[in-house]
Amino acid sequence: MMTHRVPFDGKFSIGEFSTDPPDGTPSRNALGDELAGLVDELVALQQRLFSDQRFAVLAVFQAMDAAGKDSTIRKVFSGVNPAGFRVHAFGPPSELELRHDFLQRVAARLPERGKIGIFNRSHYEEVLVVRVHPEFLAAQHLPGVEGQRIWTERFESIRGFEQHLARNGIAVVKFWLNISRKEQKKRLLSRIDEEDKNWKFRLADLDDRARWKEFQSAYEAMLRETSREWAPWHAIPADDKAYMRVAVARVMVATLRNLDPRFPELGPEQQRELAEGRRRLEKE
Repeated sequence: MMTHRVPFDGKFSIGEFSTDPPDGTPSRNALGDELAGLVDELVALQQRLFSDQRFAVLAVFQAMDAAGKDSTIRKVFSGVNPAGFRVHAFGPPSELELRHDFLQRVAARLPERGKIGIFNRSHYEEVLVVRVHPEFLAAQHLPGVEGQRIWTERFESIRGFEQHLARNGIAVVKFWLNISRKEQKKRLLSRIDEEDKNWKFRLADLDDRARWKEFQSAYEAMLRETSREWAPWHAIPADDKAYMRVAVARVMVATLRNLDPRFPELGPEQQRELAEGRRRLEKE
């Protein structure tokens, strides 16, 4: 299986990771069949995770606009039990959130043990959007902002935060949906041309597109500095949505398999309750 995991040695280069599926990728129909099988397995693994109550899983999605975050989350997690699953989409921080450190608002929305949490955008906006638009730092009332030092310190804070989560039973897995500029243009135009997609279009998306190189540089630094064994990044080719969804599903299933959640073993008292329950039901 093709791996898209970003190396942990800080030597990631965007140019080495394609936006297209690898050679030998199965047909669209075959990918659809594989996705269906992976979704079924993910549902079964989530049931075990929910009953086990020892672990949680946090999946982080970051990408340029129109890369397919929403649709990928919807397709990959289509069958999971809503009781053990939560998606949070992070927009610009509120006034209250700006009075706290930049990790506070995501820490407040971490998944509980037994659950899968999805961050659609995340704490990484603070080293992406804010890095490309450093004027946003003024609203954060920081005691001191010193050149490049702030990004070094934020990467250090993120690594420590995610390692702390991993040590406490939260498996962190991160997806960067790697879309090309050409494909993004095509999808943005479809939001203008197709009436049922008009609501998705924001003129501000074109402002970010105009700074494509700056964003790519920020993504490269982010991936180099924060892909670690305890919280790996996966650079998923996003120009083909069918392949992208299967690639994400493969990683999610592998992550849960590695945790190996199990249904609780019943003790003598619970076994007696089962037997008593059967006796009473059959007596009715």
